[in-house]
Amino acid sequence: QVQLVESGGGLVQAGGSLRLSCAASGRTFSSYAMGWFRQAPGKEREFVAAISWSGGQTYYTDSVKGRFTISRDNAKNTVYLQMNSLKPEDTAVYYCAADATSRPFVVTLYPFEYDYWGQGTQVTVSS
Repeated sequence: QVQLVESGGGLVQAGGSLRLSCAASGRTFSSYAMGWFRQAPGKEREFVAAISWSGGQTYYTDSVKGRFTISRDNAKNTVYLQMNSLKPEDTAVYYCAADATSRPFVVTLYPFEYDYWGQGTQVTVSS
């Protein structure tokens, strides 16, 4: 069983930055593809960013390209989401997820492919 714990959310003004962290339990973190999703009130959960085992492959949804950066530190069992130039439409609960059956050099894009989820962290961007 893998446990994921997100942190780093909060209230920020438009144009500001936040860095989300997701700490994972377990000794096989380095073989999990990881992802970040978000869910705004009244909306479905949407994909934000994903990263492969080694961190060499990343993928972003169009609305965050150039503003968000996903990274991982396998020695610390942690994945990060650096969010810059935040906009009010980025307001949501952000979730990290782990795909325990992924292959190397592959990113995982769809929620149903992920095996484990964190509890979420709230990000609120004021205008």
